[in-house]
Amino acid sequence: MDLVMSKEAIAGIVRVFDEHLLRSGADCVLLVDQSGNLIVNRGDPSNLDVVALAALSAANFGATAEIAKLIGEEDFTLLFHKGKKENIHFSRVGKNYLLIILFNKDVSLGLIRLKVSKALPQILPYLGEE
Repeated sequence: MDLVMSKEAIAGIVRVFDEHLLRSGADCVLLVDQSGNLIVNRGDPSNLDVVALAALSAANFGATAEIAKLIGEEDFTLLFHKGKKENIHFSRVGKNYLLIILFNKDVSLGLIRLKVSKALPQILPYLGEE
């Protein structure tokens, strides 16, 4: 899969990330392809290796997709991991991309899920996956 994005498309995705996710309290938002390639990164990753996070997240999502098939599901569209200080929310974006959101314990999962549901339809056209 080849992806060529214009400056306007990247700016549009950044705007959606800023307006819907970072303004809601997310610390960092990443868009990666299913192979783990980082496409867009916004926010403060707190000295985190976002390239490694992108690759490991894609692998995690791939492994979880195989688990879904084992139990008779076609796929899981989101994952969530809760930590003592930081949480991470993963969502499938179209067929080929993942949205990764890092947020701290002071931000509710419900708010993140609501904002993701509003952001995803706005991101898809920029990825050619309306």
